[in-house]
Amino acid sequence: MLMEKQFTSLWTQINNLMPVILGYVGQFVLALVVLLVGWAVINMVTRAMGRMMAASHVEPTLRGFLLSVVGLLLKALLLISVASMVGIATTSFVAVLGAAGLAVGMALQGSLANFAGGVLILLFRPFEVGDSITAGGSSGTVVSIEMFRTVMRDANNEFIYVPNGALSNNVVINSSQAESVVATVGLLIDYRDDLDKARALLLSLLQGDEQVLATPAPSVSFLPQSANIAVSLSFHCTPGNASALTAKYAEAAIKILNKEGYHLGISARASA
Repeated sequence: MLMEKQFTSLWTQINNLMPVILGYVGQFVLALVVLLVGWAVINMVTRAMGRMMAASHVEPTLRGFLLSVVGLLLKALLLISVASMVGIATTSFVAVLGAAGLAVGMALQGSLANFAGGVLILLFRPFEVGDSITAGGSSGTVVSIEMFRTVMRDANNEFIYVPNGALSNNVVINSSQAESVVATVGLLIDYRDDLDKARALLLSLLQGDEQVLATPAPSVSFLPQSANIAVSLSFHCTPGNASALTAKYAEAAIKILNKEGYHLGISARASA
């Protein structure tokens, strides 16, 4: 008799709880369906964005980063929505995340500025990998553009690491974007030397060199100084050949003028 009463009481409690249990099961199943469908839709959206960015020739580094950020944000919003569907309070959780994000942002101001600079560089492309640039007192060839810094290699084969924040907020000279640049070889000769002959000798060095552009034509200029005359041999070439041609014709100019008896770097006035 006692057991029958206990069984009846238990069955009554189960019957009373059944609507609540079924309600939670229904919410859980619905939340699970929303999670699975939403996850699949987010993956489809990010893949479509990736194809659009690739078609627009967005830098692979920036493309991967943006897709990761968008995917994470959408999935975080989906998880918060699913949690609220099953009855989990998300207001406090969102507030904690916001406060934590603000604290991290304040602590990483410099890094965030460099990150923002990297995004701007990859978006607007003031320079690309392989370009020769001058920025912040440093010159070199761009080796890689990372999210927080840009790596360059200078003429001494040394690597220079420049924060992207500095590059995006300062003047950058990109020599590689021009079709041609002016290369100049500078020398000093004496006042006793023949200027017309020096011009003819120096210009003869450039004849037949296909790497030297014919237009604008090469030129030789003279600038009187107190003790000697500064000679400048100038010619146009592509940016990638400027350094090599300058070194080549600096050596050739010294050799040919020495052979012709010119007094390089020597002044009769200075020795008098």
